[in-house]
Amino acid sequence: MSRSLSLFAIGLVFGGGIGFVTAAGTGASFDGHDHSDPAQHQGMDHSMMDHSAMGHGTSDHAMSHDAPIEVTSDTPPTVAIAVTPDPMAGYNLHVMTKDFTFSPQNASGANVPGEGHAHVYVNGNKLGRLYGDWMHIDTLPKGAVEIKVTLNANDHSPLAVDGTLVSATQTLNVE
Repeated sequence: MSRSLSLFAIGLVFGGGIGFVTAAGTGASFDGHDHSDPAQHQGMDHSMMDHSAMGHGTSDHAMSHDAPIEVTSDTPPTVAIAVTPDPMAGYNLHVMTKDFTFSPQNASGANVPGEGHAHVYVNGNKLGRLYGDWMHIDTLPKGAVEIKVTLNANDHSPLAVDGTLVSATQTLNVE
């Protein structure tokens, strides 16, 4: 029995390693598109992309792959944030929205006015998507840290009102 478990563990290690090498060699990533496929990048502004995080060079990742969607509603969405230390470890991000509904079930789907998700950035680098009011952030870099949250449509386009992104920012000093 222990021999079977040993062989199973060895298989997992080598299988995972082969999978990682294959994914890295083909340009696969976990951010929703294939970086090796130029068709995935049509219409993108690469001047703001964080290629260093992808192993491609330097600069700052664009807030989105699309131009902002201008909200024309009489009651446009708003967002505010509060970042507080977690009693055990890390930080808790509380996102407070008005006239906006988180709709994770429709992410990457057709846009519906007043719904979508948020994108969370730490010092200009995208941390991930947010589909609700709270997020735990495990670690932050030392020093002045800017946390920014944008409200985004289902297709990930940032929302804007009168040309200004619907976003909130908080800067904190991490020791």
